[in-house]
Amino acid sequence: MDIILVPGFWLDRSAWDDVVPALAAAGHMPHAVTLPGMESPDADRSGIHLADHVAAVVAAIDAVPGDAPVALVGHSAGGGLVYAASDARPDRVAHVVYVDSGPAADGQATNADFPADAVEYPLDWSEFEEDSLRGMTDTIRAEVLAGSIPQPGGTVREAHRLSDDDRRLDIPSTVIACEMSAETLRSLVAQGHPFVAELARHHAYEIVDLPTGHWPMFTRPADLAGVIVEALAR
Repeated sequence: MDIILVPGFWLDRSAWDDVVPALAAAGHMPHAVTLPGMESPDADRSGIHLADHVAAVVAAIDAVPGDAPVALVGHSAGGGLVYAASDARPDRVAHVVYVDSGPAADGQATNADFPADAVEYPLDWSEFEEDSLRGMTDTIRAEVLAGSIPQPGGTVREAHRLSDDDRRLDIPSTVIACEMSAETLRSLVAQGHPFVAELARHHAYEIVDLPTGHWPMFTRPADLAGVIVEALAR
């Protein structure tokens, strides 16, 4: 199956470099995406909006020849992007995989309070708790930071906009729980917690464990690929 891989904040397509070979070896056709404004540290991010990032994922779906179904994989904030793209192309998406992430509801932003005049948002490891960075050695952190690209400010503060067509809720979905356990997420669903409210609306979803921090493509890439392959097989 064609698999479109969407990175989270501060990352380009190279974030998936250690995941792609195992997906290809399993017979899949992976397509890692670099989102607008994330081409290089020197790219102009002043006019980049959240809708531009969603449109880039939709364009990647449309670029798959014919009408073959595709799988979407989104890490972190990329989860909101793949969910919005599945809303735009529900007939093309066969499965959505959320890597330590989940679907973002209509009107939901990553950080609606992010300053309106901030053009970009750089990576700063000091903003993360140690649980989030579990498995991220000093070497990995240094390498990721060196290759990181500031996130366009518009994509941080702007809210997702979804259609009234709920066909996206019928698409089989897998949440790969890394920083927080699958048991904890299931408990939040049972409690009706707003953090997982949009996921709970889905008609066919599963939550599976891959214990590590928030960055499994760097800390457990082979295992991450294996979990994705298993999810698509199911």
